[in-house]
Amino acid sequence: MSCCAPGAEMALALDKVASVHPSNQEIKLVSRSLGDNTRQINLSVPTVRCAACIQTIETVLGKLDNVEGARVNLSTKRVAIQWRGDEVPPFVAALGRLGYQAHLFAAEIDEKDRTLSELIRAVAVAGFAAGNIMLLSVSVWSGAEGATRDLFHWVSALIAVPALACAGGIFFRSAWNALRHGRMNMDVPIAVGVSLAYGMSLYETINHGDHAYFDASVSLLFFLLIGRTLDHVMRERARAAVKGLSQLAARGAMVLRADGSRDYLPVDEIEPGMHLLIAAGERIPVDGKIIQGSSDLDCSLASGESTPRTVAPGEPVQAGVLNLTGPLTVQATAAAKDSFLAEMVRLMEAAEGGRAHYRRIADRVSALYAPVVHLTAFVTFLGWMAATGDWHRAITIAIAVLIITCPCALGLAVPIVQVVAARRLFENGIMVKDGSAMERLAAIDTAIFDKTGTVTLGQPRLVNASSIDPAMLAIAADMAAHSRHPFSRAIAGLAGFAGQPKLESVSEHPGFGIEATAAGSTWRLGRRGWAGCKARTGGESKFGGTVLTKDGIIVASFVFEDALRADARAAIVQLNDARVSVEMLSGDTAGACGEVAATLGIDDFVPALLPSDKVECIETLARAGHKVLMVGDGLNDTPALGAAHVSIAPATAADIGRNAADFVFLRESLLAVPLALDVSRKAGRLIRQNIAIAIVYNAVAVPIAILGQVTPLIAAIAMSASSLLVIGNALRLQGFVLAEVTRAPSATRSGIRASVQPS
Repeated sequence: MSCCAPGAEMALALDKVASVHPSNQEIKLVSRSLGDNTRQINLSVPTVRCAACIQTIETVLGKLDNVEGARVNLSTKRVAIQWRGDEVPPFVAALGRLGYQAHLFAAEIDEKDRTLSELIRAVAVAGFAAGNIMLLSVSVWSGAEGATRDLFHWVSALIAVPALACAGGIFFRSAWNALRHGRMNMDVPIAVGVSLAYGMSLYETINHGDHAYFDASVSLLFFLLIGRTLDHVMRERARAAVKGLSQLAARGAMVLRADGSRDYLPVDEIEPGMHLLIAAGERIPVDGKIIQGSSDLDCSLASGESTPRTVAPGEPVQAGVLNLTGPLTVQATAAAKDSFLAEMVRLMEAAEGGRAHYRRIADRVSALYAPVVHLTAFVTFLGWMAATGDWHRAITIAIAVLIITCPCALGLAVPIVQVVAARRLFENGIMVKDGSAMERLAAIDTAIFDKTGTVTLGQPRLVNASSIDPAMLAIAADMAAHSRHPFSRAIAGLAGFAGQPKLESVSEHPGFGIEATAAGSTWRLGRRGWAGCKARTGGESKFGGTVLTKDGIIVASFVFEDALRADARAAIVQLNDARVSVEMLSGDTAGACGEVAATLGIDDFVPALLPSDKVECIETLARAGHKVLMVGDGLNDTPALGAAHVSIAPATAADIGRNAADFVFLRESLLAVPLALDVSRKAGRLIRQNIAIAIVYNAVAVPIAILGQVTPLIAAIAMSASSLLVIGNALRLQGFVLAEVTRAPSATRSGIRASVQPS
């Protein structure tokens, strides 16, 4: 028995601090295996601030040996790194050489936003200082001269010092960190501009000049900080869905030991195979299987359905689900980092990290910003010096050019839309892996659906069990228990396993069926053409697509009844209205496919296909110039999901199918497919608008600044306004009314009875 109470242990777990400068052993311990000897780690890099930072980090890490790729997420300030092999590459040291401190992070908890607090304090200090300096400047502008004017200038200089130290420190620290590591970022020209404005004003004050610009330097900080604060708030608002998911994660659970003792363990220490005691009112911490107890669960997180689901021993449960009524004993089947809830959080956070076409363009332009803007400001200074000989005016104009050319709007143009779009999709039960998936989905002209488990619910019911020999049904049930295919589960759930020959070996052949050896005979359960072609009773025509054979002789045939997904016909109609042609590919028989296609209004379907045949169909369409969306769920659909231009899978799909898909929809309704298309197309339009806004802003503002028509203060206001305009345009996606279609009751939950096989 633990020496600490559960509450105390939970507090200790929550007090864990992030590990700074993690060792390779720590990184490998918390990294996630992606298969094929590839692993992934997510590191927190809090000092990432702009597109130039993203470009630098991804370029340097990508050049390390064995690193497959690195993606920076600006909203979460994390970098996801994938590498191959057992040895961890030195990416922590590489980040340190660039000036970025990387560390591991504990599970997110509901803590104060320290960045926002720092920004608000800085805005308050800069605003207070700017207001007071403005009051003193009014006196100077009103005609104060001589000693009075100098006094007001010196008081303004003193007020500006703490403002520059506190409010300007945000920019100065970032700029110095970049320069001392031999790189540039967007804060360097800002720091240079503010310092030059203050230094020039101090020079004028010492030399009894008529004008000083302390108000400009401090007001510049004030408006820049307002823009940065609003940018931070908008990003956090867009990421509210991710934070909400993280808050649904249980902090730990009571573990039942083999000796009967109980210990409370933090969620990160729960391992597969442990028995967890889940009381009513607690959330399930990891994916598992119920071994004792029955209860009602709130599964709205996973299924989108508000109606509680009644569960009993033997049923699977997912992390984040809320236990409502009774105590449960659950056997963990996955660690916290591999559970359903963690997968959803990773998908949401990855939505901003994808490098779509528009994102790559924006990143390349932003990466050129620092050298180009400094060169432009320097040339402007030289030009005005040559034209007027007035160094004071020349440097003032150069400062305005430094400030007004900040490409914050361009850097925000793509990621802010992708974050808002990912949130909008999540609110409607759809997870997206990255922004490039949305871009690819927006370009499709053809949608291909698998049948079983995709347009149907994949929960078939065996309707001819009474006509099958009980002994044969028992053998089939024993074989089917080794597969997750919907038809196998339907067979396995109908018969006991006593009295039949013991299976000596069982193997599954995706797209074909299950093969087993028992009592010297070879048994096959699956598609008729693969399992066997000879009927024990002589007639072959009576046997459908799914059969059980013994040494090649058919001994039983299975007929199933399945139901269409909710709103399946409405989804097809909506895709057609969006000028997307719809086809269906299936491994099922022509008769079963024809009945489903007729109900849904699908004109083109191809039955009796193997997994390789589906891939060939998609590749044929791609060679003809079509952009194909594949919607499938099974293990045998995985090659087709990977071959398509973009892919979608239901949450009920096999793990490998969900991993292969670009989108995963959590709810039962098939309207998720046209809804994802609608959001993706609207997001694409907003991205193009944002890029146009950023380009037009720079095309208009820079020449005006070079011509000397903009003061540093006006430049700061204009730069912040351009960023806010881009953010505001992206947030319009939250208010867009998504396309809807009247649901067709006749196509909802309609029973489809057919002799079927794995498709």
